[in-house]
Amino acid sequence: MNKYDVIVVGAGFAGAVIARKASDQGKKVLIIEKRPQIGGNMYECFDEKGIRIHLYGPHIFHTNNEEVFEFLKKYSEFYPYEHKVIGKIDGKLVPIPFNFTSLEMLFEKDKAEEIKEKLKENYPNEEKVSILDLIKNEDPVIKEFGEFVFEKVFVHYTAKQWGIPIEQVDKSTINRVPVVLGYDDRYFKDKIQYMPQEGFTKLFENMLDSENIDIRLNQDITEILTLDFENKKTYIQDAEFKGPIIFTGAVDELLKFKYGRLPYRSLDLVFENYPKTYFQTNSVVNYPNEEKFTRITEFKYLTNQEVENTTTILKEYPLKYDANNEKCQDPYYPIINDENLDMYENYKKEINEFANIYLVGRLAEYKYYNMDAVIERALEVSKEI
Repeated sequence: MNKYDVIVVGAGFAGAVIARKASDQGKKVLIIEKRPQIGGNMYECFDEKGIRIHLYGPHIFHTNNEEVFEFLKKYSEFYPYEHKVIGKIDGKLVPIPFNFTSLEMLFEKDKAEEIKEKLKENYPNEEKVSILDLIKNEDPVIKEFGEFVFEKVFVHYTAKQWGIPIEQVDKSTINRVPVVLGYDDRYFKDKIQYMPQEGFTKLFENMLDSENIDIRLNQDITEILTLDFENKKTYIQDAEFKGPIIFTGAVDELLKFKYGRLPYRSLDLVFENYPKTYFQTNSVVNYPNEEKFTRITEFKYLTNQEVENTTTILKEYPLKYDANNEKCQDPYYPIINDENLDMYENYKKEINEFANIYLVGRLAEYKYYNMDAVIERALEVSKEI
């Protein structure tokens, strides 16, 4: 291990970005990845029908950060892609986030006009509004409308997604999908919305294609890393390693669950193929109410593939994370509450005793990151190092 200047644990965006930046500075980098492939949850592959699928669920790149996009463009061509989602509500497929089109499709004409006028009057010059703000509004028309959207779009979907009553869900999670005050039916409003021309896996391959980067797959860092808490030293395969260690994995696992397991929600991902060119009209259709799954993704819309008479979809069934259950052994979403954050802080405090270990990413920081945000974070950490 002495030939390496930097060790990166995990080959998702957090690890790959830092590895590339270090290699560009002439540092010799070793990436240790637990899975059999690079790319983290962004990994794409072709199924038996020739459809390029996102193996760990759909991912769409969008950002307002020019620096992040300029960095990624070094490793891939991109094509414009504006994500549009519809949801099944009262038997109709309407735009999600809920907007004026959704309103007009689900309410009688006169009622819809009244609600729109009230919204414009109460929220002038606003492009969107939080569902919680609508419910708290003193105007009975707006309050009733807010309660309708809350019930039809949020309550049951959130219960499925998080496995708990909606009143126990962190407010920041609910506010991630607002009500749009207008007819803009794009799911994201960022000025930069693109997808990599040849997919995310190819982007990662290009990013990590450096003579200064070595990659070791199918390797669990906990099997070779030893932390000497008394002397604040780190050992890899019994040899002291003094260089930076960028850790992007599950921090509770690194410390052998000393304070307990950090809870996550996971997903049972069910892929299905159909002998038709398209299965649905949009890349993603949400099912917030009756069905057990939360959404269906059709990948050809995301990957820009043109394949006749065959298509692959993905149904997502939220489940409690269980490392011993093949259906739900991938931790996707941290469950943010005071108790879990206190547990994480205990882990973080111990890791911070080691000056050469950096915690970066969703699992290491027990924090929900959008794709662009974790790239931004990785670029910042690279500058710190």
